[in-house]
Amino acid sequence: MAHRDKMRHFLDRIEPVFSRGGALERYGAVFEMVDTFLYTPADVTTGAPHVRDAIDLKRLMIAVVLAATPCFLMAMYMVGHETNAALAAAGMDAANGWRAAIIERLGIGFDAASVWACIAHGALYVLPIYIVTLAAGGFWEVLFSLVRNHEINEGFFVTSLLFTLTLPASIPLWQVAIGISFGVVIGKEVFGGTGKNVLNPALVGRAFLFFAYPAHMSGGAVWVPVDGYSGATALHLAAGGGVEAILLGGMTWMDAFLGNIQGSLGETSTLACLFGAAFLVFARIASWRIMAGVMLGMVGTSLLFNLIGSETNPMFALPWYWHLVLGGYAFGMVFMATDPVTASMTDTGRWIYGALIGVMVTLIRVLNPGYPEGMMLAILFANVFASLIDWFVVQANIRRRVKRNAA
Repeated sequence: MAHRDKMRHFLDRIEPVFSRGGALERYGAVFEMVDTFLYTPADVTTGAPHVRDAIDLKRLMIAVVLAATPCFLMAMYMVGHETNAALAAAGMDAANGWRAAIIERLGIGFDAASVWACIAHGALYVLPIYIVTLAAGGFWEVLFSLVRNHEINEGFFVTSLLFTLTLPASIPLWQVAIGISFGVVIGKEVFGGTGKNVLNPALVGRAFLFFAYPAHMSGGAVWVPVDGYSGATALHLAAGGGVEAILLGGMTWMDAFLGNIQGSLGETSTLACLFGAAFLVFARIASWRIMAGVMLGMVGTSLLFNLIGSETNPMFALPWYWHLVLGGYAFGMVFMATDPVTASMTDTGRWIYGALIGVMVTLIRVLNPGYPEGMMLAILFANVFASLIDWFVVQANIRRRVKRNAA
């Protein structure tokens, strides 16, 4: 094909630059990864590195990227909408900085009622975060592939996208680079690379930023990138006064379901997450058992807390359908908990693994007033026990077979 001939011609021209033997092939793998992202190569993956599914790795990763696209698009719109609305509320006709200069130069304006104006303004926050994530994380991916002489795969495309969607719009770009570097190196590469990591690398990077730079990852001033603007998330309002506090804050359940609330880039719109869930389940990419387990664990635990009640903690009375649309619950359930590498792989184990996440996120939200989110820590906690859950499930199956054969 013409595009492959051009790439081979380019590699032939730069070959004298490489002095070490085999360097051309290793650097050429970078171009091959890009070249085969939309084209099927002659040889496709049928086993490792992801081990737990025989589907071609590239197709799996592309499917996840497509499923997360609605969340990415909603992130751009909602960030722009919240920013433009905050500017209007503050009586400001325009923002400051290079983003405002671009908006004004293009004549787009800062109208919160204009879909195009909101998407354009939001893109100027979301795209730089994603570009920095790709550049910093891609550097480590290429470096480790060259050192180990491993083939570069498309797994990082998913990690970079999911990591971006877990961040607030106002985060400094240098923190983005540090966070994804920590997630890729410590969360994945130290274990051997794609398919061998114990913890979800996107969540590892996000957790590092949360504990290393809490002022930029939590609080009321980080969700809308307007100087001087502060507003609590719906979860923080619920922790202080329950559903009544959320409604008094001007947010309805439908606002939370659609994503018209403050929060991380891709975590606010439950509707977009459910679109992604339907696609992943239909394509048999993500396990519906894990999603159902997460849902049942959350519903059961929240109903138990509703039954117990509390005069001092309003989170005891928060209904399960509010838990569903608040914070990163839906995003984590669909895209993070179902990671085929870090989740349980047996059918029974997936139910247990998902239920563990659902129970843990509710416990953290209700019983820990200092941290009302909980989904990130619940998934990382379950990641640690995923293999142990599968081991017990397998051992139980072995014991049943032994008894059946003995009988």
